[in-house]
Amino acid sequence: MKNFLVHNEDVKQEMLENIGLNSIEDLFKQIPSKARMVELDLPDAISEMETQRIIKSLAKKNNTDFVSFLGGGTYNKFIPACISQVANRFEFLTAYTPYQPEISQGTLQVMYEFQTMICRLTGMDISNATVYDGATACAEAILMAVRISKKNKALVSNKLNPEYIDVIKTYCWASDIELKFFDEIPENTEDFACVLVQNPDFYGEIREYRRPQSLFIVCVDVSSLSVLEPPSDADIAVGDIQSLGIPMSFGGPHAGFIACKEKFMRQIPGRLAGRTVDTDGNPAYCLTIQTREQHIKREKATSNICSNQALIGLCATLYLTVMGEKGFKQAGFLSSKNAHTLAEKLSQKGVKVLNKNFYNEFVIEVDNSDKFLTKLKDNGIIGGLKLNDKQILVCATEMNSKEDIDRYVSSL
Repeated sequence: MKNFLVHNEDVKQEMLENIGLNSIEDLFKQIPSKARMVELDLPDAISEMETQRIIKSLAKKNNTDFVSFLGGGTYNKFIPACISQVANRFEFLTAYTPYQPEISQGTLQVMYEFQTMICRLTGMDISNATVYDGATACAEAILMAVRISKKNKALVSNKLNPEYIDVIKTYCWASDIELKFFDEIPENTEDFACVLVQNPDFYGEIREYRRPQSLFIVCVDVSSLSVLEPPSDADIAVGDIQSLGIPMSFGGPHAGFIACKEKFMRQIPGRLAGRTVDTDGNPAYCLTIQTREQHIKREKATSNICSNQALIGLCATLYLTVMGEKGFKQAGFLSSKNAHTLAEKLSQKGVKVLNKNFYNEFVIEVDNSDKFLTKLKDNGIIGGLKLNDKQILVCATEMNSKEDIDRYVSSL
């Protein structure tokens, strides 16, 4: 273990001499002194017992007893108890999940099964083994379309998740890709690499889109595919998998996916696991395609910053396995039913519901969003996501009981 010891002064001096420097100060002289941290302002060390006491007191400040009607990209979904029990096994829960096939057949098989499930849900031919989240999936899909089409302009719906749009803007700014936003897909899109839409959109509306002349990217809520048709007419399907057995966890972590038609397989970023047989004829799993610069020539890499969220992908795979097709559809049906029940009762109460067709979230218009949400919060309800002074995005899932819905309405 000596290689992992902190460098002593002799070793530090030898390293400095090898690069032509005399001191640590010389090494960092290009960094302005005002930007340097002289020392860490840390408290004195305390015992583990004292630390636990402090952490518990801080944790008590988080009030988790509210009934939640939050949506907008992070959803309160039912999670079978067995998922965390399996995912927390030491074979999976590592500091960095290994991918070497000789020691990671289980991890590779999970990736393969995850890809298969995403393909079945989306109607696509190929899926990768997750990316960081839905936002980066959208951005990477645009970069993918630009590589395929050799065009550097992209059309993006204004009704996409605003956080996704921010990430897309950053990616495209760095890649010199021109972005144009729209409310309705233009008649002629031939000059653009792709058209990106979200369905249901960020505001919950289910929309009918005509296929554009350019590559078509559809961002989906995978849980909605339990009751809605898959985006099989798209060239690329992307989305976030938080709704597949991943806790809300105060906003993260999430994971995303990118799936596509087979002809675009070589341009998909991230990792793809495949199945073959070993010399004895037994099933064997391996990383079939690795498109990061760690694995191939840098100029051929499809992305140098995307990776896969192996542990979260495992949770999603476990969720779909445990729920099964029937359970998955039942959860989606209950989620949609509860949302429509709430919307109907709010309308009867005089609250204006702006959506016509929606899955499990919708927008309401009120006199004052802050007052509306505060009144609900005083009754132990997080009533939705404030969009502006008069509009709120409300979501209901299978976790919201009839009593929760009645309590929401009666609190107004």
